[in-house]
Amino acid sequence: MAYRHDSDLEFLQNIASADLDDLVYCLTHDKDGDVRFTEELTMSDLYKEHNPDHARYWELIAAEIQCFGANTFATIFRGGKGVPYKEVLINVCDKMKVNYNKDSSTEKIENNLLMKILSDALERMTPKELKELAEAVGIENVGRMNAEAFVGVFQAVFRAGGFKSYQLTLIIVNAVLKALIGRGLSIAGNAALTRTMAILTGPIGWVITGLWTALDIASPAYRVTIPAVIQVAALRQKNLYEKQAAQVSFG
Repeated sequence: MAYRHDSDLEFLQNIASADLDDLVYCLTHDKDGDVRFTEELTMSDLYKEHNPDHARYWELIAAEIQCFGANTFATIFRGGKGVPYKEVLINVCDKMKVNYNKDSSTEKIENNLLMKILSDALERMTPKELKELAEAVGIENVGRMNAEAFVGVFQAVFRAGGFKSYQLTLIIVNAVLKALIGRGLSIAGNAALTRTMAILTGPIGWVITGLWTALDIASPAYRVTIPAVIQVAALRQKNLYEKQAAQVSFG
């Protein structure tokens, strides 16, 4: 396993070790908590020496994503190197039937994936559940909205970016990961986000989790790449949000 330079994964070097923990777990463990047979990360010397300080070996984490997204035999002929992250992302989007333009930026394609996940969940919620979700992320004046109007509002909020968009991303990603790898995101240090995540213990969480529990992922590679790509997309959103928040603070 060898990392190939990938501008779409370089941002991982700026992510705190604690925030990388979920991604590392996803790459190394299956839904039952067993170590994956095909993972190589835990066998590396850097991992053994520095775990759980994941930031010390972010390139190995990136390489693991690249290799899981590639054909095993092709990887051997590439000298142990996988494929660029954008190729992995596009394969996941095709599997998930996401509408995207392959010439768009990686961030844009990730947003299309997250929007598809959000829209699929919203369409299965009752008006009561939609209102509860709106209140959880601080969307006001929603008393008389019907389901279609709610979906439109949530999509607009997501596209607008900022803290509410970030909250929505984490709510959805958390539930999806619970279904796919048996555990959600580890969120610490932000009381507002922690309160928001509490909504997932009720019907809204069941709706989202149920969608993904029923997902047929026949290929072992997709069992890794789908949750891994969703994790990377969420980490990129977090990184971008924190940069924007810092600019506002110092502006």
